[in-house]
Amino acid sequence: MLKVGLTGGIGAGKSEVSRLLVECGAVLIDADRIAREVVAAGTPGLAALVEAFGGEVLAPEGGLDRPKLGSIVFSDPEKLAVLNSIVHPLVGARSRELESAAAEDAVVVHDVPLLTENGLASLYDLVIVVDAGPETQLDRLVRLRGMTEEDARARMAAQATREERLRIADIVIDNEVPLAELRERVTEVWAELVRRAHASQG
Repeated sequence: MLKVGLTGGIGAGKSEVSRLLVECGAVLIDADRIAREVVAAGTPGLAALVEAFGGEVLAPEGGLDRPKLGSIVFSDPEKLAVLNSIVHPLVGARSRELESAAAEDAVVVHDVPLLTENGLASLYDLVIVVDAGPETQLDRLVRLRGMTEEDARARMAAQATREERLRIADIVIDNEVPLAELRERVTEVWAELVRRAHASQG
């Protein structure tokens, strides 16, 4: 099995690359999706959040009120640390569970937005960074996600710099190209991942 960490700045187009890798045959483990699952209504994760932050983080239908929780933790580093101490172990455990269910010769791609920020590169056999320039990121966030320019810049500034991400990359995928070129590059990268997965088997 080859364990790959996939990351990239907000608006760099990481989701598109992960989708193309899945098309090629990768087993995708999406940290963001798992983070939502482990605190879904009725889970021990949600109960732990209510215990830590109070009933105000519950939405009327009993699920997590994400905007409310966000407003509590993001201006307070201590509360953010409490949130991470609850969610990260749950995400880690679920990720390991999914990974262990994959075939022995599988290429398992962990889509981890904050891989650089949380110093997680050493957990993977190799790290792929999806790269795009800040102006491209900004344009995509404003044009495609409907963010204000101010909000987009703040979100970008809260993440690792482009240089910090590139420093931990084993493979860089440039995503400032047309989709056909991106698909071609991902296919090339996939061939390399399969080669490495088989080499590690041998």
